[in-house]
Amino acid sequence: MLKRWLVIGLLFATSLLVVVYGVKASDRGFFMPELGGVKIVIDPGHGGLDGGASVGDIVERDITLSIAHELKKKLEKKGAVIVMTREKEGDAIAEHAPSEKFSTTRQRKMADLKLRESIAIQEEPDMFLSVHVNAIPEERWRGSQVFYHAEGHEGGELLAKSIQSSFAANLQNTDREAMAIKGVYLLKKVPMPSVLIETGFISNPEERKLLTDPAYHAKVADAIIEGIVEFHTSEQN
Repeated sequence: MLKRWLVIGLLFATSLLVVVYGVKASDRGFFMPELGGVKIVIDPGHGGLDGGASVGDIVERDITLSIAHELKKKLEKKGAVIVMTREKEGDAIAEHAPSEKFSTTRQRKMADLKLRESIAIQEEPDMFLSVHVNAIPEERWRGSQVFYHAEGHEGGELLAKSIQSSFAANLQNTDREAMAIKGVYLLKKVPMPSVLIETGFISNPEERKLLTDPAYHAKVADAIIEGIVEFHTSEQN
């Protein structure tokens, strides 16, 4: 009798699993994290002697690195595999080829750019994100904007538009649209969906204050991730 009940119980459990599978099979998150196995290279703009845009002692290099670390932490929680072109204050050369010597800063910057390209190509990620902040002489300009290369990977446009839409909805700091651009070397050279993310203007006093706040860095990271999930979901359908 006990054996009979064990068999009935096993059959019931199996039937239940089949039903649950049928209901949830289309829900990727039921089986694994939203971005399970998705590989992303995050490129914190500038680094080392190349500080990027700055206002006083507020330097782009430091803001982009902080946002990139937030992105890495949060994306990994969603199951993504993350590679950073740099994880410290220095440039990519300082981390990956510290013995290299250059006679001029220009030579080093060019070699650093090539190294970031090489990392992206060798790692073969599903997408490439270059994180930056903006600055122009006029203080009135503000808002985040995402760029893709018109001649780069075709997926770059959809990725850029997905992140831009998320910025508009979640940060509510922009009415800009994702834009095609030709002057960004990495976006053209790396063979996967790639975007350059300008997270805001440090030349704008209000936005500069936000961009120096670690809590805001986390909010920016959340908005970027929502766009990434939207893009990834679209690619799977």
